[in-house]
Amino acid sequence: MEFDTIAAISTPMGEGAIAIVRLSGDDAFKIADRLFRSPSGKLLSNVASHTIHYGHLIDPMTEETVEEVMVSAMRGPKTFTKEDVIEINCHGGLVSVNRVLQLVLNNGARLAEPGEFTKRAFLNGRIDLSQAEAVMDLIRAKTDRAMSVALGQMEGRLSRLIKKLRQEILETLAHVEVNIDYPEYDDVEEMTHTMLLEKSGYVREELQKLLQTSQQGKILREGLSTVIVGRPNVGKSSLLNSLAQENKAIVTDIPGTTRDVIEEYVNVRGVPLRLLDTAGIRETEDIVEKIGVERSRQVLKEADLILLVLNNSDQLTDEDRNIFKAVEGMDAIIIVNKTDLPQAINMEEVMALAGSRRIVATSLLEDRGIDELEGAIADLFFEGSIEAGDMTYVSNSRHIALLGQALHAIEEAISGVENGIPIDIVQIDLTRSWELLGEVIGESVHESLIDQLFSQFCLGK
Repeated sequence: MEFDTIAAISTPMGEGAIAIVRLSGDDAFKIADRLFRSPSGKLLSNVASHTIHYGHLIDPMTEETVEEVMVSAMRGPKTFTKEDVIEINCHGGLVSVNRVLQLVLNNGARLAEPGEFTKRAFLNGRIDLSQAEAVMDLIRAKTDRAMSVALGQMEGRLSRLIKKLRQEILETLAHVEVNIDYPEYDDVEEMTHTMLLEKSGYVREELQKLLQTSQQGKILREGLSTVIVGRPNVGKSSLLNSLAQENKAIVTDIPGTTRDVIEEYVNVRGVPLRLLDTAGIRETEDIVEKIGVERSRQVLKEADLILLVLNNSDQLTDEDRNIFKAVEGMDAIIIVNKTDLPQAINMEEVMALAGSRRIVATSLLEDRGIDELEGAIADLFFEGSIEAGDMTYVSNSRHIALLGQALHAIEEAISGVENGIPIDIVQIDLTRSWELLGEVIGESVHESLIDQLFSQFCLGK
């Protein structure tokens, strides 16, 4: 498969020590030779692969020196894209790196589309689709554990398991074909039924195991959408600041200080929380605060976890009780804050309203109760801890949906065998499961889906 030569900036924009402009394609060395001058006068096309060289970039039209650079020269197929790759290390800075990119584009390269380097790695057989998607998960990882899960998938842990399951199904389908082609042998039919149940049962069990990790995997990948709610001045912004370990929200004694939803990502025992501090939910005539309260109600509906904050030094109000009603049936932890002040709250009523949900006492002013709160969050979603690092997690929504459909098809096949449905009908469900698993790793997937997936990548990756 042949492609044109692409180029893009592969480091974040802004000031820094270095920036990298990457080229990939058949003409990468040709373009580099046109622009690069080394003190020795040696052309990059004549250097050993996977070496780095000092020199200058020259504009061939004017012979003007554009940049002082270090250039890495790597020949395919031993590169990420399996193509010839040139990486130009120049000084970090908007002007410098853009001048280098423009020079490269003016001399035969095309600006890469978002994710096109990784797309080429997939199309050239360097990685499969699940590994390609893991590249973006790795870039976006917000905790060490999320990064470990992405690394495991990028190294092919999920791919190897999916390929193994597809092979099991393929062997089963081959045996079914024998049954269809040679129906006169009675023992073949009996053996086929036994093997169908055994092999399909194994695939079903493995798919169930994978899907059992999906909640934890999805949380690690996307984070828990966690909303802090409560009436004004109970300590919601203080809680955000405590969990974030910095002053992200303004804290005052004046009710209604927070007028809008404040968002922050925090790491709680390896669990990424997309933490949303909301405006205090109450009836108000203030137009701006009223908009904030309405936004608070909206994010409440979309939350994975609710942190409902109460004031230990106040009696429960109708506003508190209405908030309990608003989060009924949702995963929530009840936080009784300001325990450094004399107690006025009726804890019996709090426990009755909380039901089976965990209650944590805190004094955010004195930094008490945060450890217990973090433990409660981990207990709620990970039963106290995240599983061992050798587990294969499924974290991608696309993968979860496909695995669920593949499991359903396998279960249909098992049900068909048990109910005496003809083997050629059972074969349809087995084939469907095999195809769905192929979509996970990109062995049977439409080009439009590939384009859509890689369009979500950052430019230069």
